[in-house]
Amino acid sequence: MIHKIIIPTPFAVGDVNSYLIKGEVLTLVDAGPKTDQALLALKAGIQEAGYSLSDIEQVVLTHHHPDHAGWVDAFEQAIILGHVYNQVWLTKDEDFLQYHDEFYKQCLIEEGVPALYLAWVEKMRRPLNLIGNRPLDRFLAEGDVLPGHPNFQVIETLGHAQSHISLWSEQSGVLIGGDHILEKISSNPLIEPPIERGAARSKSMLQYNASLKRVQALDVQKIYSGHGNEVYNVSDLISSRLEKQKERAFKVLDMMKDGEKTIYELTQQLFPKVYEKELGLTLSETIGQVDYLMDEGLIKELENEKGILLYEQA
Repeated sequence: MIHKIIIPTPFAVGDVNSYLIKGEVLTLVDAGPKTDQALLALKAGIQEAGYSLSDIEQVVLTHHHPDHAGWVDAFEQAIILGHVYNQVWLTKDEDFLQYHDEFYKQCLIEEGVPALYLAWVEKMRRPLNLIGNRPLDRFLAEGDVLPGHPNFQVIETLGHAQSHISLWSEQSGVLIGGDHILEKISSNPLIEPPIERGAARSKSMLQYNASLKRVQALDVQKIYSGHGNEVYNVSDLISSRLEKQKERAFKVLDMMKDGEKTIYELTQQLFPKVYEKELGLTLSETIGQVDYLMDEGLIKELENEKGILLYEQA
């Protein structure tokens, strides 16, 4: 039995889905954002299925983003499971928060973002308040069987988040997919700080595309997704998403025909109406297209004396 619970969020993406799975143990997948409204919806959804918060034996996080990892604190009887990368976001110690700010500030400088926008780093910290404060009890990794649910296997579907996992049942053709594949919109592969300081940042778009192809190779009949309706015709949808991403990348390539550009300049052209309001998301999207073009050998990267990265056609 998979019981869907729809939870309101304060984010532009709208409602988020949690799933109650009945097996040898009672499992909740994802826990909404840490708001009062979300907790009410979570309680009501669990009660609708005939249970209470204290009946939940384990909570699994598909990833650490605030709309999915908020109410881990509400399940005192349960153990909390997820990818190891969730941990720093759930513990939020001062050392990590400082590293978080330094990482994003350095990114903004390299992207050629004007100094007046460097305060955006503080804005990027705010959603962290809606992530829960309870660390994971157990890590889940590629190939693990979900405890209490022998039909579900963990697959790492990195890209949208560095902590992203999905739960795959080959027997039923069902994937509980978090934000990996949504019905109406393509997930944004976000730039996130690597766990190991000093390591190169992950190329989220390339990871995301690889994760999409991996799911496409499975015989997925139905995806229970993190937002919106269940997803069917999975293979066709993935092909269409990969093609659209390639088209956008070539649009970015065309923007360099008159010379070198910074990530910020490309973002202004790619998202003229929303880049100021959604700076973090739009910069991440542009970096993804640039990573794709670099990987294809179509552009090259230069660095000027101010530490700003510039991109030009190869």
